Amino acid sequence: MRESGEMYLETILVLKGKKRTVRAIDVAEEMGLSRPSVSRGMAKLREAECILVESDGNLVFTEKGQKIAEKIYERHQILSRLFRKLGVSEETAAEDACRIEHVISDETFTALKNCEKALKD
Repeated sequence: MRESGEMYLETILVLKGKKRTVRAIDVAEEMGLSRPSVSRGMAKLREAECILVESDGNLVFTEKGQKIAEKIYERHQILSRLFRKLGVSEETAAEDACRIEHVISDETFTALKNCEKALKD
């Protein structure tokens, strides 16, 4: 999956944490994108079987989409926390985590996750 698709899924997940229903317009507003851009993105996510769009426009994850969204969100959260622990400002930590979360290997992420866990103990 491309980075943009992962960003859409992560945004839907975050919005679902804030409100019960999420529609494409909510995603567009949250991400600062145009409605047509988000509409194309949602079409690609439907084709990839990551989301369903209900008759009222509500976006619903498939099992596949939910897993991808949770994976990306976890990466973002852990990377942001690690960067802040290293003394990086909150804003920069979040921006860097957003870039890295899409390209970091599973092996490296697992090592960083274990490192964060060790720092907590």
